[in-house]
Amino acid sequence: MEKWMVYQEVHQLKRDGFSNIKIAKKLNISRNRVIEYLNMTPEEFTEFIYSLQNRTKKLDPYQDQILMWLREHPDMTSAQIHDWLRERLKVLSVAENTVRNYVNDLRDNYHIPRQSTGRMYGTVDELPMGQQMQVDFGEIFIYTKSGQRKKLYLAGFLLSHSRYKYIEWIDRPLRTSDLIRMQENAFRYFWGMTSEIVYDQDRLLAVSENAGDLILTESFTKYHETRKFSIYLCRKN
Repeated sequence: MEKWMVYQEVHQLKRDGFSNIKIAKKLNISRNRVIEYLNMTPEEFTEFIYSLQNRTKKLDPYQDQILMWLREHPDMTSAQIHDWLRERLKVLSVAENTVRNYVNDLRDNYHIPRQSTGRMYGTVDELPMGQQMQVDFGEIFIYTKSGQRKKLYLAGFLLSHSRYKYIEWIDRPLRTSDLIRMQENAFRYFWGMTSEIVYDQDRLLAVSENAGDLILTESFTKYHETRKFSIYLCRKN
């Protein structure tokens, strides 16, 4: 019944002139879910609800764990959850698209909207050449040639001494493997690597922190062992 009410409200708000993004915020559901509901007729939605009630999903055994991650870290992306499933629970046979759809369903059903966290800023002493590189992450919207609005994800690499920058874009949320590849591209662009790197978020590379010591994801541990740079994390409030 609740899904039917949400479906009806989505269509009513659209008729009232609200954008997909505003509908998503009003109803506390994902924008992708809004688009999905708008593209369904009442008959198709009835079949959709019936199919949900009569099928099991591949990630159902891990639902409680995924819900715990989402509640503890509301800003997590489905790509990060996909990494954590592989790293922590050894779930290797699930595609990222499957994880994305499952996470969107959980966010909608349990009212866990994705939230952004505030950053803590501070001055940094001037550092010598080659010592430090800072890594930041972001998202922007662009318009394609056809006029469609599309979201891009980026990683930016900044040399602390010279403020020289390298930025790379991707059309889906970043995974740990993406960060490693982009960082190697940045090293080639800068003609070398720094002795230490400061990251503005940690869930792409760290599983947890124990008494100040980082516990890195398996894939980032293997990468770090070959490169041997010092890692620092920028805290968020």
